[in-house]
Amino acid sequence: MRKHYLATPGPSPVPEQVRLALAEEMIHHRTADFRSYTASATANLKKVFKTENDVLIMAASGTGAMEAAVSNVISRGDRAITVEGGKFGERWTELVMAFGGEPLVMEVEWGRGPDPAEIGAILKANPDVKAVYATLCETSTATVQDIEAIGKIVAHTEAILVVDGISGAGAVDIRTDEWGVDILCVGSQKALMMPPGLAFVTVSDKAWGRIDKADRAAYYFDLKKARKNAAKNDTPYTPAVSMIRALARATDMIVKEGVEEVLSRHSKLARATRAAVEAIGLEIFSKAPADAVTAVLMPEGLDAEKLRKLMDERFGVSVAGGQAHLKGRVIRIAHMGYMGALDIVAVVAALEMALALMGFDFKAGSGLAACQKVLVDE
Repeated sequence: MRKHYLATPGPSPVPEQVRLALAEEMIHHRTADFRSYTASATANLKKVFKTENDVLIMAASGTGAMEAAVSNVISRGDRAITVEGGKFGERWTELVMAFGGEPLVMEVEWGRGPDPAEIGAILKANPDVKAVYATLCETSTATVQDIEAIGKIVAHTEAILVVDGISGAGAVDIRTDEWGVDILCVGSQKALMMPPGLAFVTVSDKAWGRIDKADRAAYYFDLKKARKNAAKNDTPYTPAVSMIRALARATDMIVKEGVEEVLSRHSKLARATRAAVEAIGLEIFSKAPADAVTAVLMPEGLDAEKLRKLMDERFGVSVAGGQAHLKGRVIRIAHMGYMGALDIVAVVAALEMALALMGFDFKAGSGLAACQKVLVDE
């Protein structure tokens, strides 16, 4: 028998209480019972996302939320700024193009966050821009973006700020209303401790104004339909009943722990992971590391994919690999959602043992000692 540890940036571990909720008897969705779960989950999500804006629940992956944030906002020919600093920033560009918009691409070096002032300069030069699309946590590089600073700049324009918070919200602080985030997109399978299958969209009054003006190419992801039904704690089409029931339970757990306490836990796990990596003699890839996931750069001659395979097959620890030009060069260790101190200790132990098997020269136990020091002393 081999116990399995999931340390990938989605899907992430799911608590037993949530798994049991998924196994409960099916109920019909046009009932008071179902609406009570939707009401509870929505109220909890507002606390996690720190918003009083509309929160809409959809049966989709996080990309469904992203598509809704483009198809309801961008008319054919509209211009939008897309911040590309990794694979998921590139997805914003692809979506804007798919719906006939004109993306003004802001290219950012992978592993770095965008300069908010540069976004401001693009907006000043292009006052007809309808939206700015950014990413809270760029999963492919484990990099956090300064959404607060970006929000202050966008707020003084006619454009709306749309943020991919799929792998960030719940692990990285996101103050939706305070920071001027007009649309926040989130998926269930990251820090919210759920399986894949649900997507969430928050919408501000400013964003509703933009949506009202747009020549929208949306049907299943029509946010106006979703808003009308959400007012009754319902959905316009058949919802993922069991998933929403489980969501109510998962978000209850988050609210019970305390949203700030959850963020603090993620911060400590991230610091412990980074301390371990550096003590072993490896390099953190990101120059603005996120608290949801850590990207570890391999030295020349050390194959990240081989290391990842060894960690999984020999020690039962799953981490993610790199994407695009980072494939084979980085591993990505998640510390989001239903994870605690001993989960990170197990991941670091597997990393050390796999590195030793690959002949990497380091002091055995150095990563574990550094990790434990953060977990115990800080």
